[in-house]
Amino acid sequence: MTRDSSGADRALRADGLLGAFNDAGVLHAGDVQLAVRLGALFGEADPAVLLATALAARAPRMGHVCIDLVDIAATVSVDSDAAVDVAALPWPEAAAWRASMAASPLAAVPASPVPARPVIVDGARMYLRRCYADELAVAEAVATRVAAGSPTVDAAALDGGLLRLFGPTGDPLQQEGARIAVTGRLTVICGGPGTGKTTTVAAVLALLCEQAEVLGAPVPRIAVSAPTGKAAERLGESIAAQSAVLAVRDGVRDTLAGLEGVTLHRLLGVRPTGVSYDSDAPLPHDVVVVDEASMVSLALMARLVAALRDDARLILVGDAAQLASVEAGAVLGDIVGPAAAAPAPGALGGRIAVLRTAHRFGPGIGALADAVRAGAEDEVIDRLGGGDGHVAWTTAGEAARSDGIVADVVVAAGRRVHEAAAAGDAVAALAASGDVRVLCAHRRGPGGVEVWNAISESWLRDAIDGYALYREWYIGRPVLVTENDYATGLFNGDSGVVVVGDGGRVEVAFARAGGVVTVGASRLGAAETVHAMTIHKSQGSQVQAAVVVVPDSASQLLTRELLYTAITRARERLILVGSEDAIRAAVRRPIARASGLRDRLWGVV
Repeated sequence: MTRDSSGADRALRADGLLGAFNDAGVLHAGDVQLAVRLGALFGEADPAVLLATALAARAPRMGHVCIDLVDIAATVSVDSDAAVDVAALPWPEAAAWRASMAASPLAAVPASPVPARPVIVDGARMYLRRCYADELAVAEAVATRVAAGSPTVDAAALDGGLLRLFGPTGDPLQQEGARIAVTGRLTVICGGPGTGKTTTVAAVLALLCEQAEVLGAPVPRIAVSAPTGKAAERLGESIAAQSAVLAVRDGVRDTLAGLEGVTLHRLLGVRPTGVSYDSDAPLPHDVVVVDEASMVSLALMARLVAALRDDARLILVGDAAQLASVEAGAVLGDIVGPAAAAPAPGALGGRIAVLRTAHRFGPGIGALADAVRAGAEDEVIDRLGGGDGHVAWTTAGEAARSDGIVADVVVAAGRRVHEAAAAGDAVAALAASGDVRVLCAHRRGPGGVEVWNAISESWLRDAIDGYALYREWYIGRPVLVTENDYATGLFNGDSGVVVVGDGGRVEVAFARAGGVVTVGASRLGAAETVHAMTIHKSQGSQVQAAVVVVPDSASQLLTRELLYTAITRARERLILVGSEDAIRAAVRRPIARASGLRDRLWGVV
């Protein structure tokens, strides 16, 4: 089995079912080749079994943990925007398909005494073995931590600390989240942007330090982490900023201010040959905080829970309504489950705090985001057309006009950035660079990042004398770092601005806790212009005004979570660019990732 030299997605000599699904764009050549190879190794030639195996191999690439043989014909998508009638493909009959898989030498069922097989069939769900093992590991770890007894806690000290840190009129949901975290081994603090998640986490860590003092225990060893370098750094900076205003003694303040945010990969010591910490060599920490947990894949979460000590506290923080990991799984959403909509009963429900009061949105933006999250498409359209001063709605054609609403905000912000950068005022340039961002679903195409970067730059060249001429590193250029660089201390997702430095040197300024750092432009490796950026890369950040370019309704990326994530990047002003059909399609289309984790945790059949 080889690849067709005319296209890497086409497998030569793939015939029958595999050929039909490969031709349609459902399967890639690699999916077909793996299924055929496994069939040869295990003596399986049934076309339906090989098709299911190829689909299971494809699943993680598409974000799924497994496939469901009952509904996959109605839910599977192709890997391109080509018009394909997937339902018309020659799908095997579901019951016979399940029976063939269960009897196949390629597959095993749970608790089967047979030697290891590459595929696991669990009811209607079918997994690659590694995905099944990861799902079981996370489910078992969550259940074990929920069932574990409460750590030793001084109740009087906890009550006093909660009153002191939150005050008598503080958000009761934040206080409840803090209480849950102090009194258990697993806590989920969930909520949208501006609902006080980091404030709650900082209070939790302060309370845990105070508990150690009261109980005569050592200062807890705390790890604060996130999936990406930028998110990890921002978490450490936010906790340090919160520590400066918390009503705590200096020793506790110093502990919190000294915490360094690290990536989960760095925390676990992930390397090509394995990890430094696992069940045989657990992490030394008493408390592990994971921010932006919606971005954590199933495989990475499985590694993390395996590496935790049994008596350690795990605190997951994030927004379950945001985009999930680019890899397989939607772990935070599966764990939060029905608790996202309303308080949920049971032991797991008691470990989840959902913060619901947004403190830093324009009122129209928050209401619009709530309507999108609820899937209320008519309300979304009504709010967009309601003339709220914080929210505007326009078409793609109008948005691209040089005298339109988008050009006005982009040019005004770009002028402020350029003037400050040319004057050598890095602080003001960075502040202005966070005023406006164009957010796109795609990198390429009519509404993509590349197009909107070019449009924005052309507006600025026309409006500002000498802008973006003759040099790559022009003054006022906003840049985005695209790879971690530990030599410069910059991470994938860091944004900066090209400024005039000392002696007239061209430097790139980046914001850091307590100030600004500058790096010579020649030292920057992977970086790109960032008038516009993808919605995926914008996760975890906010700007004063966001221009959100909604793709055509046929886009495979267009989902409710994508639209919600984009809208909630805006603090004060939102300009939504797109057709009513596309917006309605997004609201109607929640991400559906095949996974058994939610059912395992919540007992849903």
